[in-house]
Amino acid sequence: MNEPTGQPLRLDPDAKSADPNNPAFLARPDEVPVYHGFPVVPETESDGWIYGAISDFECESPQTEGDGFVVAPDGTRAGIIWDLDGPEFAECSPPDSKRWGVYNVRFRRAVGGIEDLVYNFHAVLPLLKQRYRKIQ
Repeated sequence: MNEPTGQPLRLDPDAKSADPNNPAFLARPDEVPVYHGFPVVPETESDGWIYGAISDFECESPQTEGDGFVVAPDGTRAGIIWDLDGPEFAECSPPDSKRWGVYNVRFRRAVGGIEDLVYNFHAVLPLLKQRYRKIQ
């Protein structure tokens, strides 16, 4: 049986924590958005949409799965679970008061650095935009 493997996290070193004994993503202050503690990746920006990294994307070997989030131009966020073999686009969790959902997306190639991340995010962005428009 295959054991699940963990992904290294990419933390935002500048994110403030509500508890000095815990990282910001575990002790999120009340006034900050969901996924606080994880950085947005400026290189991924397209028309005001930007990818936020939860799983690290700069690893020794290219990653075939990971987690992130998308920030819409209005600042609202949705979760992203990506892999190379899953559905092209599927809802995992419906919208709630904190985010406009969590979605599985299929990345086209493994992520071994920023170029791969930008390529894959831009490839799935039309699907994310379409979903966002439907729920607004």
